Amino acid sequence: MLTHYLLKAVEDLDALIELTMLDIDDIKSARHDSMFGRVKVKEDRLASFEKYKALIDSEIAALLKDHPESGLYDLLDEETQSGLARLRETLEKLHSVNRYYARFVITVGEFYNSLYEEIFPIEQDGYTGKSPKVASLIELRV
Repeated sequence: MLTHYLLKAVEDLDALIELTMLDIDDIKSARHDSMFGRVKVKEDRLASFEKYKALIDSEIAALLKDHPESGLYDLLDEETQSGLARLRETLEKLHSVNRYYARFVITVGEFYNSLYEEIFPIEQDGYTGKSPKVASLIELRV
């Protein structure tokens, strides 16, 4: 059963990597609607991964409880050890892809923030925080 859970967890991680790569392509092309459309799918895959990870943890804890004198790798067959190694590699790949994606997200966020501050300048108001300054191009008449 542990091998099955490992396989399913890796499948979820592979799907998350693929979806994140699509997000990277979309952010480069400014297709934000399709990115936001994938949020629910990514959340579902993440929830599925977390479920399988909890099952993996439970199976491993049960194995170690039943055989306290043995090490984990002594208890696992070759296929399961391979599955654990694949899980680790896939997690590291997802981490790398997410770091790459984060660079784009931060860059785009800073770009929009700088545009916003150009339109609505913000000045420091002592220790109480920031307050918007009235921009010269916007005038309110009542």
